[in-house]
Amino acid sequence: MIRRGAQGIGIVVLVGLLAGQILGQPILLGFVETGSMEPTIETGDGFVAVPSEVGGDPTVGDVVVFDAEEIDGGGLTTHRVVDETDRGYVTRGDANPFTDQDSGEPSVQDGQIVASALQVNDEVVTIPNLGTGVMAIGDGLERGQRWFATTFGVRTFLETAGLAYLLLGISIGLYAIETVRERRRSDGRSSLESDRSGGNGSGVEAAFDPRLLAGAFALLVVVAAAAAMVAPAGTHSHDVISAEFESDRPLVVEQGTTEEIPYEVGNGGFVPIVTYIEPKSENVDVEPGPTTVAPRESAEVTLSITAPDETGYHPAYVTEYRFLSLLPLPVLDWLYDVHPWVPFVAIVSLLGGGFYWLGRLLLEPADPRLRRVTRRRRRRESHSEQRRSDSRGRN
Repeated sequence: MIRRGAQGIGIVVLVGLLAGQILGQPILLGFVETGSMEPTIETGDGFVAVPSEVGGDPTVGDVVVFDAEEIDGGGLTTHRVVDETDRGYVTRGDANPFTDQDSGEPSVQDGQIVASALQVNDEVVTIPNLGTGVMAIGDGLERGQRWFATTFGVRTFLETAGLAYLLLGISIGLYAIETVRERRRSDGRSSLESDRSGGNGSGVEAAFDPRLLAGAFALLVVVAAAAAMVAPAGTHSHDVISAEFESDRPLVVEQGTTEEIPYEVGNGGFVPIVTYIEPKSENVDVEPGPTTVAPRESAEVTLSITAPDETGYHPAYVTEYRFLSLLPLPVLDWLYDVHPWVPFVAIVSLLGGGFYWLGRLLLEPADPRLRRVTRRRRRRESHSEQRRSDSRGRN
């Protein structure tokens, strides 16, 4: 039982890391690719990522993951908050002699922060070398993605959601193959099982437990669903310039005035989505309420952006929350009012649980008598394993 539990935990960890790599946002776990946080976090080490919606606003001393504008050309960066000013947070890598803002990075805003590293007694909880293997797997997935896109001439495979659909399609195909093989066997034993004791019933042990296989299948579905909801969403910035004059350029706004600009929400998938846009800076406002976008369509949401009295560059941040339209809109509204992440958890739980039990159903033998035999054999194996564990404990 311990071995199977460890396998299950390992799959959860791996899928969580791969999801973060695919989506470009840490989910459960993150890792660093450079030495800027040494010796706190070594290159390739992992850490537990607490989403900003859960962890709240960071304080000085926290290690945060934020969407940088200038560092290494932009993208997710893991650095420590060393100060907080009226303009935002000041950040620095522990191994760097200068702050990011001294190097040209604008002050970090709340809307840019996606997660914080879990700290215990002011020390970051790290997992040595966890990210090294994930980066290698991610590179392999990227090469496979390019190969599929080139071979089949479908550019959709190059997109984030395309990779999720590819993983989902492969998992469904493997399940279909296994189901056909299961139902062709007449003795009720899974083709994934092996007789380790030469054929007696007490020595039969599943090389791959159907429950574990069904769980892995469900996790792949969850990754695909998460990609469709998280990858196109997140926090987006608009480079607003407060000017002393009127301008025809949409994001150059006369100081002290308000302009309305369109925010396009696209849906490149095959399932309708519901999206909510929330302002993340004081100079932007959005009409509340959800927007439903049909498959392969797009919609526009109007943003009201106010230019401060002080001229210059003032970025405006909005956060988009995107959900697959699998729940009635009133239910989705109610869950969203509780917390923006609650609908996400509800949808992935619904999909994960549903596909897990579907997998269990497909992997069961077709003949009811064979199902009963299989269940009895599994119970005997469980009891035998428990007795062996008890015996080892007494010894």
